[in-house]
Amino acid sequence: MKAVLGVFATLLLTGTAGAAPQPEATKSYGPESADTRLLVRGTTDIARFDTVLEMFADRAAGVRIDYEQWGSNELSEVTTASCLSAEGAADMVISSAVDLQLKLANDGCARAHRSPVTTSLPQVANWRDEVFGITRELAVMVYNRRQISGAEVPRSRFDLINLLRPENSRFRGRVATYDIEASGLGYLFAFADAQQATTFGSLIEAFGRSGAIATCCSAEIIDGVADGTYLIAYNVLASYALARAKENPDIVAVAPDDYTLVLARAALIPRHATEPELAGTFLDFLLSEAGRSALRSAHLIVRTDDGAPAPLRLPESPETSFRPIALTPSLLVGLDQHKRREFVALWRETFTSDPNGPVISPE
Repeated sequence: MKAVLGVFATLLLTGTAGAAPQPEATKSYGPESADTRLLVRGTTDIARFDTVLEMFADRAAGVRIDYEQWGSNELSEVTTASCLSAEGAADMVISSAVDLQLKLANDGCARAHRSPVTTSLPQVANWRDEVFGITRELAVMVYNRRQISGAEVPRSRFDLINLLRPENSRFRGRVATYDIEASGLGYLFAFADAQQATTFGSLIEAFGRSGAIATCCSAEIIDGVADGTYLIAYNVLASYALARAKENPDIVAVAPDDYTLVLARAALIPRHATEPELAGTFLDFLLSEAGRSALRSAHLIVRTDDGAPAPLRLPESPETSFRPIALTPSLLVGLDQHKRREFVALWRETFTSDPNGPVISPE
């Protein structure tokens, strides 16, 4: 069986079993002539991660950092393939689909790393010294203040359902969220919703009835809110919304009052990493004060105290509304094949009920 899996992994990496997964974008940092190269693969857009990578490259003299930006599902595929074949592994993998990261570690595809900064992490952000939470981001609703009046702004899922309820609602076909089949992060958030909320059934019913849009990526969805294509984006990352608000002050992110999911992007060092020690140094940098300061500047660590950014509307009771997605084996529940099939089937039914509504795009 292992031999069969190894052949499959080799085919996936070489592309002889069809089109091999490819990164969406790449960028390198540090001297081209460097003898040592660190390969980092992640789901974070280069624009969001650029300053962090530049800062580490400046500190790690003589090191070239190659960063590849991937979709979350494809990143998990290529990491699994390199784990099985022992070829083509990255030195670090960082993903917003933290459940897929946990599965990789559970399948024996991650190396342990211990240091003073990793051992000081709270238990919910460190799983077996193999998967580490490095950011703090909120799942939010986003709107354009030029498109929505103050009275219409949803502060909770209950408010959003009420906006979608009327047959003649102007929000029909103009609410967007992730396509959970294309986006690992979208699946994670939607499954967490199903576990957290009594409103989930009513919410997806409202989505189906009103022709909500299931599509790709945070940046694309927020672009749609900025240009008026969508009136509301649901369950997207505040980090992207806040970055966009710097360019367009009409963009506002709302952390829902009923509950707000809090995500820590997960980093792991693959089992077959070529530069595991350097990857560990990079991880320690990300968790250091200097690294965290850079992550805050990129809105990948979102402040929710008195220093919270102006375009972010916090819940009325943050202490009870914030729901961190902990790095625990409970994340693997949603990846059970039977549960996933059932959940995706429900999703498909919801987003195909209106022939004029949903548009499904690949990530």
